Amino acid sequence: MFAHFRSKEELQLATIDTACRIYNEVVVEPALTETSGILRLRGLIERFLQHVEDSVFPGGCFFASVAAEVDTHPGPVRDRAFAFVADWLATLRQAVADAQADGAIDPLEDADQLTFELDAYLLLANAQFVASGAPEALERARIAVGRSLESAAPPVAQGGFAVGG
Repeated sequence: MFAHFRSKEELQLATIDTACRIYNEVVVEPALTETSGILRLRGLIERFLQHVEDSVFPGGCFFASVAAEVDTHPGPVRDRAFAFVADWLATLRQAVADAQADGAIDPLEDADQLTFELDAYLLLANAQFVASGAPEALERARIAVGRSLESAAPPVAQGGFAVGG
């Protein structure tokens, strides 16, 4: 395989590009076909967890592993991996903003903080699933995400009546 590339770096970049394509086909693109922001957000989250559970990549989320491996090694491989991570976070953030615009998430909710927390649940679930092979970590992430999204819902959606009304 190495003989097809001029350097180890070119092989690494090609591997990242292939992983990007697969991840987008399995996780991102299907979720983005959903008709509302909250459904897109839930779709992104569920498809992420499912791709980990289905072992689309050996060792869990390819990008979680690569980012941890190259984070202290400046250069094109790190840049390409971190560009993908930034795109993923932007996609999650846009789904949160769309859900706010649709009224499923309170417009006063800090979208950047919610995005950070949701991604943190996904990354911890990935790490624990990879370490143990037990699906409980993925279920715990689903529960945590559900609680976060319920907490982020507008007050009327939370209790059926407006607070202070």
